Amino acid sequence: MSEAPAPKPKPKISASRRLYLKTKLLKKAMGMVVADKEQRVADRVRILAERVPPLQLSGLSVQDLQNLCKELHQKIDVVDEERYDVGAKVSKCDKELEDLSQKIFELKGKMKRPALKRVRVSADAMLGALLGSKVKESVDFKANLKTVKKEEEKKEEVTDWRKNVDAMSGMEGRKKMFAS
Repeated sequence: MSEAPAPKPKPKISASRRLYLKTKLLKKAMGMVVADKEQRVADRVRILAERVPPLQLSGLSVQDLQNLCKELHQKIDVVDEERYDVGAKVSKCDKELEDLSQKIFELKGKMKRPALKRVRVSADAMLGALLGSKVKESVDFKANLKTVKKEEEKKEEVTDWRKNVDAMSGMEGRKKMFAS
């Protein structure tokens, strides 16, 4: 049974009302995005103020400044190590997620094979790609093939057949056939 597609129902709100609501939603979303950005900037400033107090450099001797620089360098090294460790953990988790999603995709069995394109490559180009720059000149395959020499079968010397028939006729010829 073929069913005709149902006609689209008439929208319950007018186009002008829909446009009005859409613009209101966009304005509200823009306001929320701006507020979110301002909140992030304020949070960053507050956290930096907590973690990194302002430096008091006035009235310090040269030796005190050098000690302060050494302490700051040690803190920078510690932070760099932590940043590297966190980056390594994130990349490991990303790879693990990718592998798991690939396994899920394979289990579903809906893998699509990409359409392969036929590529015409000459034998020299293929060897160049496989062997790299080792092959400078064209390789002659026929020259590298081993030659097999066929042993020629030993043929009996054939003399005049009439002489052979005369020699085989009679009892001497028959004795020769059974003797050999």
